[in-house]
Amino acid sequence: MSGNHHSHDAHHGAEHADHGSTKSYLIGFVLSVVLTLASFGVVMSGKVPHDLMMPGIVVFGVAQLIVQLVYFLHMGTSPSQRGNLSIMLFTILILAIVVVGSLWVLHNMNVNMMHPTSHMVPVE
Repeated sequence: MSGNHHSHDAHHGAEHADHGSTKSYLIGFVLSVVLTLASFGVVMSGKVPHDLMMPGIVVFGVAQLIVQLVYFLHMGTSPSQRGNLSIMLFTILILAIVVVGSLWVLHNMNVNMMHPTSHMVPVE
């Protein structure tokens, strides 16, 4: 019976190792709040040039995505998380191919379309 109790504790300890501590959750929360306020500050402060607002928000958004994946979803390079990490990276690759491919096709369609000009005479 004591062997069974020991194996239950060992399993619980291994399971607990994949989860974060209170300290890591607090760090993730603080970083998320700071990144949210930084994104808000980019827009509301008026100190960032208009051309740099969107790239700034995207950078802060990607940083926040990484913080949340690491601190709250516990994505990492540990052996127990490598499968999840590889699936996530493959998903990102497929999404990037779809988005970039769609933008490329739409751009080429726009460039190759016949745009109306003043030289064209309407057909009656």
